[in-house]
Amino acid sequence: MRLKAIVQGLLTAAALSFAGAAAQAQETMIISSWLEPHAMNKVLFPAWIEAIEEATEGRVTGKIEFGLAPPPGQLDLITDGGADASWIFHGYNPGRFVVTKLIELPGFEGDAEAASVAYWKAHEEFLQGANEHQGVVLAALMTHGPGQLYMREPIAGLDGLSGKKIRIGGGVSADVSEALGSVGVQVPAPQVYETLSQGVADGVMMPLETNKSLRLYEVAPVTYLMPGGLYRGSFAIIMSQAFLDRLSEEDRAAVLTTTGATLSQMAGKVWADADLEGMATIEERTELNEFSAGDQARFAEIAQAVRQKVIEEVGAKGVDAEGAVKLIDEVTRGYGK
Repeated sequence: MRLKAIVQGLLTAAALSFAGAAAQAQETMIISSWLEPHAMNKVLFPAWIEAIEEATEGRVTGKIEFGLAPPPGQLDLITDGGADASWIFHGYNPGRFVVTKLIELPGFEGDAEAASVAYWKAHEEFLQGANEHQGVVLAALMTHGPGQLYMREPIAGLDGLSGKKIRIGGGVSADVSEALGSVGVQVPAPQVYETLSQGVADGVMMPLETNKSLRLYEVAPVTYLMPGGLYRGSFAIIMSQAFLDRLSEEDRAAVLTTTGATLSQMAGKVWADADLEGMATIEERTELNEFSAGDQARFAEIAQAVRQKVIEEVGAKGVDAEGAVKLIDEVTRGYGK
């Protein structure tokens, strides 16, 4: 009996040792996120982690971490090895990203899913030669839904924006704000609530979903909708090459199958679904207005001027901006039809 107990003990120890070795062999991708709570963290990243686990048969997983770096510092965080993956808003890094402004132009049809699918296609065909994501691995491109206007107090249409302080994120939202005669206040998304509540800004341009995720209705309870939106926002999901290099060749290839067009479409759908929830919050908790036909016609002229300005900027980078815009137009108009 004593010998049997010893043998059983050895077998148990061996099993525990094997399990421990297996656990140690599992690689964990640390995903840095800078906005909590948000659909990225509650929906997209958990789904991506699940896809990675399935693709690698559990050998690679992921973990979301918060507070590792401020929003504009996410690129450096990844290149310096502070995390393995993150999501970035291109407008927080002015000067570095130019070709990414194309997807932000007002006038494209469709929701965030349609735009994100079109964005990746345009990247593959026209934009990647600009190499603006040098130093990191580009895992996906995505946009939020059409950006709208939320004010602390009512205004008299577009004319009422002249001289008003409007929070912007950068990129095309800055171009639109300038064209409307407002004063741009550029702060990252996590600071928007405080910026509005303290009166540092009179209003904000953001997607519908932020009324729920950032509780904008509490500090900017007057909503103004422009059909098609005032702008869009360009984002990327990025990864560290060092993280991929830690993986076996098999697992590296498996992880990469979860990125690109697949992850871009998945991300876009998450944004689009979040917009539906945000719109429900707007209808329930804000004073809802739509810009007049006159304001819509005026904005169409402004949008065209902004579009031409951005196309020239992107063209100066050696990119066929006209071709990219045409492709985005075609994909967004036909998506889901």
